Amino acid sequence: MVRLEEHKSRTEHKKIEALPASEKVFLPTSQHLGKICIPQVQVGDSVSVGQKIASVEAHVTSPIHSSVSGKVASIQDWPHPVLGKCKAIVIDNDGQDTHHSPFTTHQPEEINKLTPEQIRNTIFEAGIVGMGGASFPTHIKLNPPKPVDTLIINGAECEPYLTGDNRLMIEKTQEIIFGIELVKRCTGVKNIYVAIEDNKPEAISAFSAVGGSAYGGSFQLKVLKSNYPQGGEKQLIKNVLNKEVPQGKLPFDIGVVVQNVATVFAIYEAVYNNKPLYERIVTVTGSCLANPKNLLVRLGTPIKNLIDSCGPLQEEPAKIIMGGPMMGITQYTSDAPIIKSSGGVVLLNKKEAKSQEEEFCIRCGACVRECPAGLMPCLINLASEKEIWTEAKALNAMDCIECGLCNYVCPANRRLTQSIRRAKLEASR
Repeated sequence: MVRLEEHKSRTEHKKIEALPASEKVFLPTSQHLGKICIPQVQVGDSVSVGQKIASVEAHVTSPIHSSVSGKVASIQDWPHPVLGKCKAIVIDNDGQDTHHSPFTTHQPEEINKLTPEQIRNTIFEAGIVGMGGASFPTHIKLNPPKPVDTLIINGAECEPYLTGDNRLMIEKTQEIIFGIELVKRCTGVKNIYVAIEDNKPEAISAFSAVGGSAYGGSFQLKVLKSNYPQGGEKQLIKNVLNKEVPQGKLPFDIGVVVQNVATVFAIYEAVYNNKPLYERIVTVTGSCLANPKNLLVRLGTPIKNLIDSCGPLQEEPAKIIMGGPMMGITQYTSDAPIIKSSGGVVLLNKKEAKSQEEEFCIRCGACVRECPAGLMPCLINLASEKEIWTEAKALNAMDCIECGLCNYVCPANRRLTQSIRRAKLEASR
């Protein structure tokens, strides 16, 4: 792990603001890890906020809901922030904000009567996925195939620039606590840890103030040193529990479940307020912007709308990144929409975005020493360049978390992460 320049000061004290709904939203049918959804509406149909508009019969999937009320204008290929292009449901907003089902606030006594299966079904119907970036359907993660005894709530937010999770922990502490209790009931865990990096003193104070209690249960607050990539599941487990997840295994194999704070908050909203996942918090920041913000954004909103809200531009961005600068993806157009996994939009100027010329590997071993997954990125890169995918797989390329740390420490400016990402894709075919 390394200490990076954080660049969080521009937004860490900015309260969450609701971005006005876009006149038109573009909702991709793929916003999760798993089978792509099939549209359940047709062009010309009227839809309302929170209405299910796309789903598919599959084990690993998550339905899509409309983020505005209005009419379906088209179903067409559209820029996607991760996939490049994807079929999207385009909806013209009528400005009425008519909700499909009214929000209903349930009291704790009512929630206590729900079975774990009922909670998981509500989470599935709400379309909740891992909002830290992985996008794995949450209802599956909360039904592990093996017994688990420990839950870690991930409040690390180790990516530079991003502060949305930090603000959420400060402003919605009690709601997150309620969400933790729901996750506890689904998984049957006995031990709960809330892990927050030490560069978030307000969030630490907020969770310290609630006394570690949640409906008579308790959690332990773990304050971690601010390092990258602290927020990776396996790294977090190592730093919180001093346990290692074996290569090729998952956290539940050692009795652990990890949930991001934004995901836990979405669980609370689904169960307590009958609210599907159709909006999320996005940090919009960078030196190019005059007024960076933490925004509550309807899914399907084009990136350019967020940029306009944080303007004026102080200089033209040379690179727009969806996510953080380490693990995020550079966008080729600002028409790409916000999706469930979009935690940030970062605008970099020419100096910041300038890439160094790639040179020959000097066999220094820096990438091996710093790899949080214990891999040999230089050798996987070599196998990838020679297109020997079986060798890349044998070198455990599939365990790469694509944190970008090998790129960051490489003195030869090798594009190691991109090379390994390709190896993972080819080896999985």
